[in-house]
Amino acid sequence: MISAFTGQQIRDAEQPLLDSGEGAVLMQRAAYGLAQVVAREVKSRRKLAGASVSVLVGKGNNGGDGLFAAAFLAGRGMRTTAVLAAPEVHQEGLAAFVAAGGTVLRLEAANAEELAVLCAGNDVIIDALLGTGARGGLRDASAELVASLQELRPRLVVACDLPSGLDANNGEVHWPVLDADVTVTFGGVKAGLVTDPGEGCAGRVELVPIGIGKSLEHSRPEVRRLTAPDLGALLPDPGRRAHKYSRGVLGVVAGSPRFAGAAALSVHAAALAGAGMVRYVGPQEAAQLVLARTPEALWESDHPGRVQAWLLGSGVDGEEQLQRARDAAALALADDLPVVVDAGALSLLPDRCPAHWILTPHAGELATLLNSLPSTGKRRVTRDDVESRTLHYVREAAEQTGATVLLKGATTLVSSPSGVVFSQSEGTAWMATAGSGDVLAGVLGSLLAQSAELIRSDDGAYASLGLDLADRWAALAAVAASVHGRAGTLASADFDEGPITASAIMTAVPRVIGSLSAEYDPTRP
Repeated sequence: MISAFTGQQIRDAEQPLLDSGEGAVLMQRAAYGLAQVVAREVKSRRKLAGASVSVLVGKGNNGGDGLFAAAFLAGRGMRTTAVLAAPEVHQEGLAAFVAAGGTVLRLEAANAEELAVLCAGNDVIIDALLGTGARGGLRDASAELVASLQELRPRLVVACDLPSGLDANNGEVHWPVLDADVTVTFGGVKAGLVTDPGEGCAGRVELVPIGIGKSLEHSRPEVRRLTAPDLGALLPDPGRRAHKYSRGVLGVVAGSPRFAGAAALSVHAAALAGAGMVRYVGPQEAAQLVLARTPEALWESDHPGRVQAWLLGSGVDGEEQLQRARDAAALALADDLPVVVDAGALSLLPDRCPAHWILTPHAGELATLLNSLPSTGKRRVTRDDVESRTLHYVREAAEQTGATVLLKGATTLVSSPSGVVFSQSEGTAWMATAGSGDVLAGVLGSLLAQSAELIRSDDGAYASLGLDLADRWAALAAVAASVHGRAGTLASADFDEGPITASAIMTAVPRVIGSLSAEYDPTRP
């Protein structure tokens, strides 16, 4: 599992080394790691000797990291230029850079555009303007320089620790920001690099260890991300004597005469994700399409049989189907069953939800939900607000409703009511297509029905995460988000990275689950 931390947590972990006089060692480790990544990226495109690099230098340690890295690169034959964006920069780093033969230019309001053109013509730019301790974004000439560079689209941008203007703590972005192809971060992954909109600016993130890992072990991660081994461990693994009832029975209230496809997609996705049985509750018009796609499903017009979990809301429309969703929600609440609450059912929540109710809004739906809560008061939340502060608002929604909240997006965030957050980002932009959310709801509902007992167990994979019971539902939702994203990426690869439909995503789900389960080695620590 990847653990991501706030900037303050990273600085606190560094403090013992700084107190012992090891600050210079930390900087050299960071700079050397940054230089190694830059060299590798350049060599993948051309010969290193003679290649050109510009480093954008701000005040403080971030600029020092960039200067020392550029000095290392000069020693390997690169032509190096430093653009100093502050009156005072790291003096030792600047001295090393000059000694290595680098060219120094000073940024001023009058030459910002000229320097942007010069830097954009180089083989690589290192962004070392602002670090984790910065507050707010770039200003004055630095802002003009970066805005011009963003328009010029440089060949390769490598961010030093994080793109300048990105908040390390929460992923909020203070524009302008120079989008990075690679971000080389030091000591520990910053939470802002695994939450949107920040992740969209960071490119591929590479972690350089600098010797503070042991100290970070005592800090609670701000955000967690499950990796392939984690997913393999957490996915259901039916035993030899499993049967359809022990495999999990999911009740689904989805679709309507108008949106029958939503019912068909969610039910079939649930079946493909491994549920032992799916009971569909809905009108005959939708049921016909459901059964044509998934003859294994059972149709219940009004009174479903026993289930282990519910999926409510995908494509629900009209009073008759809304009433079915209300009835199922009441049953789930009375029987203490886990529920996926999607789309049309988000308006049917009780005053306080259990943690094993998982809400699955997109940004617009989350804004509507928050505005319906008494605690929001007169403050009106917009979709833009949610998209610019995803970590803040997913946590707020979980805290206010008591439910686990999965906020769909390029980076999907899942928050438990306690504030434990998971982040997954394995999908492709081609997944932004009608019905994709219905497939996710089906996968999540299926895993919920199969995994409820595993989550509540005192031992096993979910317990090994060290999470309280109420926080484990967020881990399961993160598993579903990852499986969904990986299925979309796999489906797109089948079409040479081209467009896909929700049906294509759904068809790839069993392959993803099978490959993750096959790769999991329970003997590996």
